Amino acid sequence: MTKSSRSFAVVGLGAFGSTVAAELARFGNRVIGLDLDEKRVAQMSNTLSSALIVDTTDEGALREAGIDRYDVALVAVGRDIQASILTVMNLKLLGMETLWAKASNKTHHRILVKLGVDRVILPEQEMGRHIAQMLNNPVLQDYVSLGNGFSVVNVVIPQRMDGRELASLGIGTTHDLRLLGLMRGSEFRHPTDDMRLAPEDKLILLGKRAELRLFGDSL
Repeated sequence: MTKSSRSFAVVGLGAFGSTVAAELARFGNRVIGLDLDEKRVAQMSNTLSSALIVDTTDEGALREAGIDRYDVALVAVGRDIQASILTVMNLKLLGMETLWAKASNKTHHRILVKLGVDRVILPEQEMGRHIAQMLNNPVLQDYVSLGNGFSVVNVVIPQRMDGRELASLGIGTTHDLRLLGLMRGSEFRHPTDDMRLAPEDKLILLGKRAELRLFGDSL
């Protein structure tokens, strides 16, 4: 394999790792999946570019699998903290350019950060915050956190606002937010102040989470 295209290695093919690996493959990327569990590897063999049974705590086994020829690695081993740490150390030794890892708790998170992992993920906490946002205000249909308190969200326009001018929402004036675009059905539109809203329009907004919540509450 050459590095002419972006390639991914996913270590650990449990529910989290296999989902990420399958989605990366669906996007057209070259993806290798590694796990000690023969059944998990077999289940992913037709989905990924390659799926191998490998003890990733063994640097030699990782090297033999050709892992050093991949651009990005995700260590999705969560419960076995020792295996996760050893795998991360081996990937660093092999010169992995970009390394993400799943943590099972805050202590695990701190250790992975100290080892130089580029992004440490606590899936349950991140998904919990995501769900809480949507339960708290159903018009905030989806969001992506950008860090430093900023997020991008989809806000669904309710039925009662049908026909109102976009300018009446106070985006950029009353509310310190930036409107990135508007989705009407499957069509993306560049909004103008005199545009009139339709039910189920989705506004794509950038701003700080507190201001986004206030805007959602105002709808």
